[in-house]
Amino acid sequence: DNWAFLYAQRLALKQELPLHVCFCLVPKFLDATIRHYGFMLKGLQEVAEECAELNIPFHLLLGYAKDVLPAFVVEHGVGGLVTDFCPLRLPRQWVENVREQLPEDVPFAQVDAHNIVPCWVASPKQEYSARTIRGKIHAQLPEFLTEFPPIIRHPYPPSCPAEPIAWEACYSSLQVDRTVKEVEWATPGTSAGLAVLQSFVTERLKSFGSHRNDPNKAALSNLSPWFHFGQVSTQRAILEVQKHRGKYKESVDVFVEEAVVRRELAENFCYYNENYDSMQGAYDWAQTTLKLHAKDKRPFLYKLQELEQGTTHDPLWNAAQLQMVQEGKMHGFLRMYWAKKILEWTRSPEEALQFAIYLNDRYELDGRDPNGYVGKLQDGGMSCLWSICGIHDQGWAERAIFGKIRYMNYAGCKRKFDVDQFERRYAPCM
Repeated sequence: DNWAFLYAQRLALKQELPLHVCFCLVPKFLDATIRHYGFMLKGLQEVAEECAELNIPFHLLLGYAKDVLPAFVVEHGVGGLVTDFCPLRLPRQWVENVREQLPEDVPFAQVDAHNIVPCWVASPKQEYSARTIRGKIHAQLPEFLTEFPPIIRHPYPPSCPAEPIAWEACYSSLQVDRTVKEVEWATPGTSAGLAVLQSFVTERLKSFGSHRNDPNKAALSNLSPWFHFGQVSTQRAILEVQKHRGKYKESVDVFVEEAVVRRELAENFCYYNENYDSMQGAYDWAQTTLKLHAKDKRPFLYKLQELEQGTTHDPLWNAAQLQMVQEGKMHGFLRMYWAKKILEWTRSPEEALQFAIYLNDRYELDGRDPNGYVGKLQDGGMSCLWSICGIHDQGWAERAIFGKIRYMNYAGCKRKFDVDQFERRYAPCM
């Protein structure tokens, strides 16, 4: 289910050439820990096995793409290169670096395989809100939301087979923090991810529309880790979920709104706004209101370590933080409450954003993702800039600290769901 892979195979078949798949394993990426690398590597093992069955060698290249990929291209006489797309600064830089180092006669194509409507096709500019992008995406879905053509067993074998991969050695060589442990509830890889999709459709989809804001109910798809690592395609999820529109119209419509419109809105923001992870990326009204209230007295001030350990005065916030630390996934409704309280309990909006992004990227399996910076999803995407800087939101009644940024409080959560039940589930073990 990967349009970049499909396009690459089509080019290879047309030229009657072998097809190679390369993954460049970087030793370090933002605040990713062994929790993230372990999930990614185990998923890649499944990809390597699938490639072998398709007569397509899979190469795990250790190092940054600019250092290992152009050399691979020259050494294997590769005739063309196809890559996927990510709107974030670092992956875009990797693509640019490879482009500069490639031999001039090797064409280089980029396919947006993880959005349904490609990012640059959905809109040529930064969109203001879901309202302004929704019509553009829905107008193009009939063209892009189609069944995938099959990958076939490749008829042109490579002249030299892929080097066998020492997965354990790769795992051991990573220069990443190993104190954030891998999670037990989520099995990495496509087949496990598709099983989660199947269980969502048969068991949880019916209550997604009505119960997705209740952290005590099993109503979410929980697919964000597999989406994030490209192990399950969003397009596949939408194709499967849409089969049940007749039965669960409300749930299906809400899921499409979040997994397509809201998700692609976050991609749009990160692609067209280079300050997607800082205050400078916020709208003028939000920057102004937050500056006006920057000196307001905070009721509590917490250091990063106190937040990380979930030792604030607020038992609901602590429970949400501990859920994220233990499971690598905080419930979407609580992600908003969680981030807004960080704004309320830190010295400045800048510090709040820095802390929220650090904690999200370190513990969430779907961290370091456009939806983590600006998304507003129940199922993934922690929405730092949505919660703290009002991105894709509107101004609300003015109040201390928040200014016109939307406010959330403990009492509001109590009206929405059984807060005590959630707190008991993640009570810190004293």
